[in-house]
Order: sequence, then structure tokens, then C-alpha cells
Amino acid sequence: MASTTTKGSAAKRPGSAGKKARFLHKPNCTTCRKARSFMEKRGFQLYFRDLAKERLSSAELEKLIGNRDYTEFLNSRNELFRRKKMRENPPSRKEAIRMMAKEPNLIRRPVVVAGGRVVLGFDEEGIARL
Repeated sequence: MASTTTKGSAAKRPGSAGKKARFLHKPNCTTCRKARSFMEKRGFQLYFRDLAKERLSSAELEKLIGNRDYTEFLNSRNELFRRKKMRENPPSRKEAIRMMAKEPNLIRRPVVVAGGRVVLGFDEEGIARL
């Protein structure tokens, strides 16, 4: 069984030569656990980063988001998101990135990165395309 490891290290799976993916998550997040299980059952070799312990910097978020719609990276279940009514009044890209760097719970999880692609949340179809 795979175990949570530090940044840059992979969970070991005997005989697994599957695709490699960076898995940015919070270990206690139910959605993250479901996505992790789904991916491990399909032979993915996951490299973990606990977003609570190793926050993403603004520069890392900027690179990760790239040309995508930055609002897709905002976690609509987060209390701050709801309190500030971000769905109706989204922050600017710069402000959203600043807030996500400061408050990692504002980032939609997990963030899976493989082969130059990024999948947000537990998206079975998106993961299947990696």
C-alpha cells in the first residue's frame, strides 16, 4: 500500500510502471483520498505534496494555472470563498493567486499534474486522459 511521502518522492508500488503524476493534496481531504485511490488502482506512480505543509508560492500557482481560467482553481466549498461571495464577485487573477498562496484551503483539490496537463478535483475523465 502506498504511503504519504515527502515532496519529490513517490509512493512505492511493487511492479508498477504506470504513469507518473504530481499529486498536490491535503491527506485528510475526502475528495483527495478518493482521487488517490482511483489513480493508484490504475497504476499511477504518485509524487505527493501536502498543500498544508508545503504551500504553493504565488509563482508556483501562476505557473500551474498558466493560461487557464484561474477561477477554476478556487475551492467553492471553502468558507472564505463563500464569505467573500467569490462566485458572484470573483477576485482578480493576481488577488486570487495571492489568497491561494496564503490560504491553501482556497485551492480546489487535489491538483494532479502529469504530462503537461493539470486536472482539478476528482475528475475521472480528466484523470483518464492523463
